[in-house]
Amino acid sequence: MLWDDFMNSEWHDWRGSGKSEDRLDKPEWLNDWLERHRLSVDAAPSSDELAALKQLRLLLQRMVKDIVAELEMRAEDLTELNKIMKGGAVIRRLTMADRLYNIALTPVDHNWRQVMAEIAASFAHVLVDADASRIRICDNPDCLWVYYDDTRNRSKKYCDDKCCGNLMKVRRFRARQKAAARKPT
Repeated sequence: MLWDDFMNSEWHDWRGSGKSEDRLDKPEWLNDWLERHRLSVDAAPSSDELAALKQLRLLLQRMVKDIVAELEMRAEDLTELNKIMKGGAVIRRLTMADRLYNIALTPVDHNWRQVMAEIAASFAHVLVDADASRIRICDNPDCLWVYYDDTRNRSKKYCDDKCCGNLMKVRRFRARQKAAARKPT
């Protein structure tokens, strides 16, 4: 999905090295990302546009954290998301009443503001058309990858069972071994 791929542009080494990188600062990654999501712009983002993209990512991260914590959406976050969606070729307005979301659309324009509007709208569509309670943050504290849990029983804990899932299983095993070794016999 557009919104979570964008959010995961802030990469953290899931193996625990502490390394991280902001892929929005890498023009080649940004171009690949635009192509992958069939988005087009006339030029690379200016420093102000790049700062606005990073602010959008922070807004979405805060909103996802609230969703994962089962908190009600903050009114100021909805207002900001609506403001960003308004900057695109289609004015999109997210509303919430009795914890039900809806999107109103009105046609308009094209550029980095449009890209941001598409990202915001992609997130808004998940809130409206899908089950927001399936939005997750990887349980690996070194990863923090955001994903949508599409498993039947809603039990997915890690962004990838083969990477983060196995790593955390090994960490738990080693912690148990260490604890057992410390116990007096």
